[in-house]
Amino acid sequence: QVQLVESGGGLVQPGGSLSLSCAASGSIFSINSMDWYRQGPGKQRELVASLDSGGGTNYADFVKGRFTISGDFGKNTVYLQMDVLKPEDTAVYYCNAILSRRDYPYEARYWGQGTQVTVSL
Repeated sequence: QVQLVESGGGLVQPGGSLSLSCAASGSIFSINSMDWYRQGPGKQRELVASLDSGGGTNYADFVKGRFTISGDFGKNTVYLQMDVLKPEDTAVYYCNAILSRRDYPYEARYWGQGTQVTVSL
């Protein structure tokens, strides 16, 4: 099995910064991509940023210039540096990975349990 565990969420004032981490563990063969999603109160889950195995990145327009995704797929980890946070960034942030397992060579999507980020005075 595969597990994704996020950490680093919390409460921060507007304009502040937070850094999220996600570590994947288990019988991982290779990772295609690792992404960050978020789901705000009463909203649908949305893609925040993605990182592929070639180092390519993609960002949602609402975080461009403020958030930075990075990672080390050799260590099965992905990070999200969030700067200039706004109240509307308040959400549960989920780590997502598309990967194949040693015992199941086909790619599948796996989710973490989520970490709360609250931006408020």
